[in-house]
Amino acid sequence: MIADDSTLLREGLLRLLADEGHDVTAAVGDGQALLAAVAKDPPDAVVVDVRMPPTHTDEGLRAALEIRDRWPDTGVLVLSQYVERRYATELLTTSGAGVGYLLKDRVVQVDEFLDALERVGSGQSAFDPEVVRQLLARSTHTDPLQRLTARERQVLDLMAQGHTNAAIAQQLHVSQSAVEKHINAIFDKLRLTGTRGYSRRVLAVLHYLGS
Repeated sequence: MIADDSTLLREGLLRLLADEGHDVTAAVGDGQALLAAVAKDPPDAVVVDVRMPPTHTDEGLRAALEIRDRWPDTGVLVLSQYVERRYATELLTTSGAGVGYLLKDRVVQVDEFLDALERVGSGQSAFDPEVVRQLLARSTHTDPLQRLTARERQVLDLMAQGHTNAAIAQQLHVSQSAVEKHINAIFDKLRLTGTRGYSRRVLAVLHYLGS
């Protein structure tokens, strides 16, 4: 299902997804209409804009959070024109697996958009690299990220985007065991030992950085 108040973008996404073999069961222009549609027939995933009528503030985000709460098997991919830190952090730290946050500019990168949607629909995570970079850029004189090596920062950046260990290894041209060692070191330095599971590790890291 698609929810965006821009008719042009909404119809463009509908045609794109249909051409790629996806079944779009609803395309609506506001959060309440999306909730009503999901209640009738929960889809595998929804694509929802952050700002929609009537106030154009956070209607889409509130609908996304309600969907995650009431229909946890439905993935949620949030679209935003800009990196809205508060909204991104709220979504990341209050939801489980099956969430994503992309900038609208990413939609024109069709392969990346479709990959993110499929990951979210299958219960994984997908976050725009620019969103992750800005969330990770928060720093103070006690910033624990300062303890990370340059390679560990690269791994953390890719991990926070939702990539698996195998995908990180491929992108950095290292072995998967090397990636696992870097991740263990990251969790040690960020005091996140004991965090298990692909989605939980992403959320734990971003929750820690946003706290």
